[in-house]
Amino acid sequence: MPIIIPETELDESFIRASGPGGQNVNKVSSAVQLRFDVRASPSLPDDVAVRLMRLAGSRLTRDGVIVITADRFRTQERNRADARERLQALVAAAEVRPVKRKPTRPSKGAKERRLAGKAVRSGVKQGRNKVRGDD
Repeated sequence: MPIIIPETELDESFIRASGPGGQNVNKVSSAVQLRFDVRASPSLPDDVAVRLMRLAGSRLTRDGVIVITADRFRTQERNRADARERLQALVAAAEVRPVKRKPTRPSKGAKERRLAGKAVRSGVKQGRNKVRGDD
């Protein structure tokens, strides 16, 4: 079941974007800075929150707030949608529980093949030695 984050937990601010936009770029605040407080969010289970903070990397502040800046598009609406999609993708990735590794041992046949390969390789290297003549 996907986790849904309510709008009340998201904080959006609009900033001026760099890049294309012509004369508008200096007048219109089309870039979006989306903030989501992971630690204070009641809609995230604890294990998902921990994985989300690990996945966020440099987008996570010391206070446990994820900051996503979207300025790919020229319009505020598309940048808003882009920021929310990126947050949703992060949360979806954090939802996936990592599979525990089960320790295994190599089979008898695998050990024998490995040792046989080492013996062949050793023989090849022995063949590279200089031949000593018994005079």
